[in-house]
Amino acid sequence: MRTMTIAPSELILGGQKSGKSRRAELIARQWLDASPDHETVLIATAQPWDEEMRQRIARHQADRAERVPGMRTVEEPLALAEAIREHSNARTLVVVDCLTLWLTNLLMPAENESNKAATPMDTARAASLLIAIQESQGPVVLVGNEIGLGVIPMGREVRAFVDALGRLNQDVATVCERVTLMAAGLPLTLKGVA
Repeated sequence: MRTMTIAPSELILGGQKSGKSRRAELIARQWLDASPDHETVLIATAQPWDEEMRQRIARHQADRAERVPGMRTVEEPLALAEAIREHSNARTLVVVDCLTLWLTNLLMPAENESNKAATPMDTARAASLLIAIQESQGPVVLVGNEIGLGVIPMGREVRAFVDALGRLNQDVATVCERVTLMAAGLPLTLKGVA
């Protein structure tokens, strides 16, 4: 395993199945291997909306348990800043997987069956998240999707979501010391030292 410097805060972006979560797990594994006093906590934002999502979550949990034994998982679909604050300490690396699902939970809750347009991102929640990242006592690794590289979506709701996620990614990238873009399992450092 290649040793890398663990940044105080890192945002890992990429497309679906680009290797984002694997990189976060690699960082967590390296953190655990560095000291017997180290701990890792994964803050999972996914919600099991349907059977396929339940199976996907179970598969991710099983894979993660195999790749990073000892990583604790906390499920928090909405109160992300609070969860980071609660679990952050000098011995603990916090992984958030993922910002995209967190935003989905905020803007398009599954229980909302109407087909209304996504509401603008709650700026207070976003500001609280940014402060939690900056004030974290230990390293924080955040995983998110980069979905703005393709064609402009046809639907108003999808365009609003792509815009909101793009703004969130930019804001989080501003406060993180390292930003990494993943493609085909390969990291490209956009900000900070690799």
